[in-house]
Amino acid sequence: MRIRVFPLVLLAAAALAGCGRDSAQPAPAGAPTPAAATPAAAADDGVESDAQKEADAIAAQFPAIPVIVVPEIVGVTPAQRALESAMAPVLDPIAGVKVTPARCGAGGALLHDAGLTSVDAQGQLSRIGDEGIFKVAADGSGTANYEGGLITVNADGSGSINGDGGDEDGEGGALVRVEADGSGSYNGPAGIITLDGKGAGTWNGDSGLIRNNGDGSGTWNGPLGLVTINNDGSGRWNGPLGLVTVDGDGRGRIGAPAREVTLPALAKVAPAGRFPSLKKFAPPGAPCGYLITLSDRVLFDFDKSDIRADAAKVLDTLAAALKDVRASGMEIGGHTDAKGSDDYNLALSQRRAQAVAAALSERGAAQQAAAKGYGESQPVAPNEIGGQDHPGGRQLNRRVEIFVRT
Repeated sequence: MRIRVFPLVLLAAAALAGCGRDSAQPAPAGAPTPAAATPAAAADDGVESDAQKEADAIAAQFPAIPVIVVPEIVGVTPAQRALESAMAPVLDPIAGVKVTPARCGAGGALLHDAGLTSVDAQGQLSRIGDEGIFKVAADGSGTANYEGGLITVNADGSGSINGDGGDEDGEGGALVRVEADGSGSYNGPAGIITLDGKGAGTWNGDSGLIRNNGDGSGTWNGPLGLVTINNDGSGRWNGPLGLVTVDGDGRGRIGAPAREVTLPALAKVAPAGRFPSLKKFAPPGAPCGYLITLSDRVLFDFDKSDIRADAAKVLDTLAAALKDVRASGMEIGGHTDAKGSDDYNLALSQRRAQAVAAALSERGAAQQAAAKGYGESQPVAPNEIGGQDHPGGRQLNRRVEIFVRT
C-alpha cells in the first residue's frame, strides 16, 4: 500500500467565539477600517460611545492563534483520491473544507475524531497511520517499507517516517521525525511543523507563520494580518480593521489616530502539545468510508442556520462530486463547540445539518442522506485546556460532517 500524506489540514483560521449565541465571524478581506475620530479629550460623550461600540465589535473579532495540527499520514483509497480530485476547487485548509478517511468501531459506528492528529497539551489525540503499516517487535521497535516509503520505530516511541512522493505528480510525501519526549518535526504538503515537546512550536505553511511560545503567548502572521498575544492578556492585531492594541488591564486603543477604549484582556494561547509516540500511530477501528468536513464559517453567518449565498460554489462542487460516489449510506451531522446551552447548541446543529441536506438534495445529490444534530457532544479538540478557554479548539469543533459509508 502507498504511504501518503493527506494534504489538507483543518485550520482554526478565525477561531473567535462559540457556535452558540456568543460566536463571531472574522471580518472579510477588504472590511472598512475604523473611521477616524477626534482625540478623546476633545470628543463629546456621543463620539466616545460610538468609539466604544466599535471597540466592542472589534474585541469580538480579535483572532485566536490557530491550533498547530499534525496532518494525517495514511494509505488513501482510490475512491477517496477521486473524490478529492472532484472537490479540488473548494478544498481549502484555511476555510475548513477537507476530506479524510473514516473509521468505524466493531458495531459499525463512526469514530468521531475527524481524522486529525490534533496534539493537545497532554499529547492525547494520536491518530496517524493505518492498521498494518508497522511491523513492531516486542520491545516496540520495528520498520516498514512500502513502495519507497520507509518507516523506522524505536522502542522508546521515537523514529521517522519518510513518505514516498504521494501521488503521481510527486506531491503528498513528507518527512516526519519524532523524539521520545514528544518533540519532532514534520516537513510536507502542509508546510513545516516543529514541536519542542514542552508546549512550544511553529507552523510555517500556506496559512502563514504560527509561533506558539508555550508560555501562553504567540504570534500569527497570516491572512488576517499580524496577531500578537502575550501571556499577560495584552496583544496587538494589525489587520483589515486597522491597528488594535490591548493592554491586558481592561484598556486599549483602536484606529488612527489612536482612541482610548475599554478592551478585555485576551485569552492565553493554549500549549502546542507534543507529537504522539510512533508506537501509538495505529488508529482505532477499521476503515469504513470517509468524512467530508465543512467548517461552520464556510456555510453560515453567526448564529444562523440559513446557508449564505456565497456558499453556492462549495455546495455546487460538493454535490457534483457526491453524485459519482458509491455509498451504502450517508449522514450529514452538525456539530458545535461547548459555548451556549446544550439544548440551544443541539437545536442549532440540527437546523444546520438539515439545511446542508436540503441544499445538496436540491442539487440532485445525497437524496437519501440522513441529517442529525449532535450539538457539542462529539468534539474533535478540547474546548478548554486547564480550565482556560481554547478558541482554536472550539473552532475545530464547529463543523458539519458528511459521513460517506462505503
